[in-house]
Amino acid sequence: MIRALASLALLSLAAASSPAVPRADQWWADIAAIADDANEGRETGSAGYLRAADYVEGRLRAIGLTPAGDTGFRQDVALEEQRVDYPASSAELIGVKGEVIPLKLGADMLISSGGGPRPAMVDAPLVFIGYGLNLPDNGHDDLARLDLRGKIAVAIAGGPGNIPGPVKASNRSDRAAFLGKAGAVGLITLTPPKQIEIPWERQKLLSPAPGMYLADGPLRETPNGFFAASFDPEQSERLFAGTGHSFAELAAASDQSTRIPTFALPLRLKASIVTHRRLLTSPNIVAKLEGSDPVLAREYVVISAHLDHVGVGAPINGDRIYNGAMDDASGVATVLDIAARLKAGQRPKRSFLFAIVTAEEKGLLGSGYFARRPTVPSGSIVADLNFDMPLPLWKLETVLVQGDQESSLGDPARTVAARHGLSLIPDPLPNRNSFIRTDQYAFVRAGIPSLAFKFGFPPGSKAFEIEHEWRATRYHSPSDDLNQPGVLRDEAIRLDDYVTALAVEIANDPARPSWLPTSVFARFAKN
Repeated sequence: MIRALASLALLSLAAASSPAVPRADQWWADIAAIADDANEGRETGSAGYLRAADYVEGRLRAIGLTPAGDTGFRQDVALEEQRVDYPASSAELIGVKGEVIPLKLGADMLISSGGGPRPAMVDAPLVFIGYGLNLPDNGHDDLARLDLRGKIAVAIAGGPGNIPGPVKASNRSDRAAFLGKAGAVGLITLTPPKQIEIPWERQKLLSPAPGMYLADGPLRETPNGFFAASFDPEQSERLFAGTGHSFAELAAASDQSTRIPTFALPLRLKASIVTHRRLLTSPNIVAKLEGSDPVLAREYVVISAHLDHVGVGAPINGDRIYNGAMDDASGVATVLDIAARLKAGQRPKRSFLFAIVTAEEKGLLGSGYFARRPTVPSGSIVADLNFDMPLPLWKLETVLVQGDQESSLGDPARTVAARHGLSLIPDPLPNRNSFIRTDQYAFVRAGIPSLAFKFGFPPGSKAFEIEHEWRATRYHSPSDDLNQPGVLRDEAIRLDDYVTALAVEIANDPARPSWLPTSVFARFAKN
C-alpha cells in the first residue's frame, strides 16, 4: 500500500509540469494519494495526516507556488485532544419524586468531546428551550422569560420558517456562548428523525473518537466546563413524559418549521464524566501565488479545503479506515487543480492563498486559527472560496453557492455561472446549517466575505436522491473510499473551471468584496 501511495505521488508530481496527464486524471490521482489506506483516515495530527500533508506540500511546490509565511508552507496549530471514557462514565435522569432512570452513555446519549473541556460532574435540572434561538431582532427569542441559571438546556434542531436559514445558522453557532452567559451549565440537542444526516447507529460508532479544541483558551468560544451532548431520537420521548407534550409532536413541528413552546422538564441529569486529554499540534498548509498589481497584490483571495478526516474507527463491513475520499480529499484535489490553472495562466491583480487546513472535523479549528492569525498581514485577506465535499456524483447543471446572498461576491458568482451555462440554486436543506459547519465560516467570523461550493441538488431531483443516499450510507463511513461508484471526474473539473473563472474575476475587481447591509454576517465586518 505504501508503494502504491509513492507511485501515485510520483505520477502527481510529474503531472504538475506535464500536460500529458488530463486534469481529471490528475484530480483523481490526488484524491487517491490523499485518501489511500496508508494515511489511515488522516486523523488530525496523526502520522497518516502528516503523510498526507507531505504529499500536498510536494504538489504545491511542484505547481510552482511559494510559502505564505516565515515558517515555510506550514502553520502549526496547537490543540488539546479530549476523549470521553464511556465505560468509566455514567449518567441517569432523576424524576421529581426521586425516581432514577439509568442512561446508557454511548448509546442513549452521546457526550460531545469537542468545543472545550467537559466537566467531571454535572447535576442539574433540564429545561426545554425549543429551537434554542436567541433572535429578538427577528421576532423570535426562545430564551425570553426562561431562567437558565444552573440548568441544562434541551433544544431541538430546526427553526421558524419565516427566519432566513443563514440567520438561524449563525445564531446556532453562538449558542453555547450565549447559553453560558445566561447561566446554563450545558446543552442537550435533539434531532427529529426526518432531519438525521448520519444514522444514530453510526453516530454511536463514531462517538469514542477524540474531539479537540484550540489549546489557546482565549481563542475558544465554548465556556470551560460546559456540558454538551446529543440524545438518541428513539429515546428522546423519555424526556417529555408528564409535560403534556411529546417528542413526536415537537419533531413534527420542527419538520414544518413552525413555532415550538418552551417549558421546564420534570427531570434532572446527573452524570459523572471521565475524560482523557493530551496536547498535540497539527499543521495547516498555506501556499501563495503573487498577484500582478503593485497595490492589489498586497491583498489575498483564499481558496481553501480541509485535509483531515476522522481516522481509524469502529469497523463497518470489516473496514476500519475512514478514508474520506469525498470528505474532503476531493476538495483538496480541487484546490490543487485550481492552483495549477491559476499558476499556468495570466496572473490576476490580487494574490492568492491556497489554504489546506487541519481539524475541520474537530470544529473548524485549523481554519479558525488561520483566519484569526493569518500568515499574511492582518486585514489583507479579502475573500475565501471553500470546498468541502463538492460531491461530483451527478451532471453539473446547478451550483449550490452558499453565502451568495450575503456579500458582494454573489453578483459575480451568478454572472460567471451564467457564462459557464450554470445557475445557482438556494440551499435545499437549510436546517442542516451547512454554511456554519464548513471552513468558510471561520473566515466569515473573522469578517471576510466567503462562499462555499457544491454540486446543486434541487429538491425532488435525482441529484437530491443521490445526495441523500450518499449522506446516509457513506458520509463519515469507511465506504467513502476509492472504490465508491459514480464519481464523475470530468464534471468535477467543470466546477473547477467555474470557480477558477470566478476567482480571477474577484482578484481583478478593484473593489474589495463587502457584506450586504441585509446580511446577518455583516456584524462580523472589521471597520
